Amino acid sequence: MRGTLARFRSYESGVRLLMVNQFTINLGFYMLMPYLASHLAGSLGLAGWLVGLILGVRNFSQQGMFLVGGTLADRLGYKPVIITGLVLRTAGFATLGLVDSVPALIAASAATGLAGALFNPATRAYLALDAGERRVEAFALFNVFYQAGVLLGPLVGMVLTGVGFRVTCLVAAVTFAVLGAVQVRALPARRAAEAGGTAGRRFLTEWRGMLANRPFLLFSVAMTGSYVMSFQVYLALPLEVRRLGGEGAFGTAAVAALFAVSGLGTILYQTRVTAWCRARMEPGRALVRGLLTMAAAFLPLLAATTVPVPAGGIGLWLLAAVPPTLSALLLAVGTMIAYPFEMDTVVRLSGDRLVATHYGLYNTVCGVGITVGNLLTGAALDAAREAGVPALPWAALTALGLVCAAALRRLHRAGRLAAPPAGAGARPLTA
Repeated sequence: MRGTLARFRSYESGVRLLMVNQFTINLGFYMLMPYLASHLAGSLGLAGWLVGLILGVRNFSQQGMFLVGGTLADRLGYKPVIITGLVLRTAGFATLGLVDSVPALIAASAATGLAGALFNPATRAYLALDAGERRVEAFALFNVFYQAGVLLGPLVGMVLTGVGFRVTCLVAAVTFAVLGAVQVRALPARRAAEAGGTAGRRFLTEWRGMLANRPFLLFSVAMTGSYVMSFQVYLALPLEVRRLGGEGAFGTAAVAALFAVSGLGTILYQTRVTAWCRARMEPGRALVRGLLTMAAAFLPLLAATTVPVPAGGIGLWLLAAVPPTLSALLLAVGTMIAYPFEMDTVVRLSGDRLVATHYGLYNTVCGVGITVGNLLTGAALDAAREAGVPALPWAALTALGLVCAAALRRLHRAGRLAAPPAGAGARPLTA
């Protein structure tokens, strides 16, 4: 941990502030969002379809607007877009705690999603710009702060929600308000190098240029598999724990262990893993190794399906807890290997032009992939239960990881993950 803090202090103030910024964003977000569905269905008594609609609006407004958020960051500068996102998140979270009408809840949910679409691409582009040649190491450290917020947020939210959900919303809103005020005063202004030259260009011209960047699009599609696999810590793994361990105290503790293993592993070992990989392999090979590790994460669950399910006792507890926990750990390791090189590759494939816009499109592609992947994973879980073939979802997820790793390996060996020639990264299509 001392080494991580030493690395943190070695960066300029802007980079350090962005890392604290991301920790605080995740702290505020995860202290509220895990408890929102229970509030909507329980305290407000909304129908299930309305709860799904309100939560879906947040996700859609974020994923659907990432490209717009990135484009605005490249045109207007990173700082004003980050601050605007924080202001929107403040207003959205405060509204969620103060209103009970469905239209107001939908508007607040949309505002919280749009906020993420604004500050996420801008923050990553800003970090890439300021970190310069150290951006792989910077993104590794960024992920430590990111996961620390994910880990701590639900714990703080659990305490606050015990007092009242409105208290949770207002504390989260104040957290974002304070963070926004700090950004206004302390975050240096930064713009993309080409911002002045693109002021007169149309959005569609810039977007067409990105769509002509075939290596970037192929990389984006290949990496969606990593997001589908890593998301199973929140979907398939908890469902498997509860399928075997039940809904009682043991099941709750075992699910909490999944998140603890994933978050703590990243906090303690991310920078070491990144340093080890940088010393021994090219970025493309590291990405392939990361996805192969994530594919292997489902093998413990696959092996567990060959073991007869005990009727109860310690045997059932071990079967319910150990394979999912091993899977969560391997998913965390695979993410630790891949994530810093993934973020760096987006910058390289953009040709260092319109970086925030490229991050926006990348997030949109991966977001669509997560949605489709989760629908298919849910269908596989249902089919496995109905057909009595518990190995089906784990075999499918392993196959997904292998296919995506093979695609990345092919791109790497063809030299398509390297930086494009100057001026080639964002040429528009010929009219």
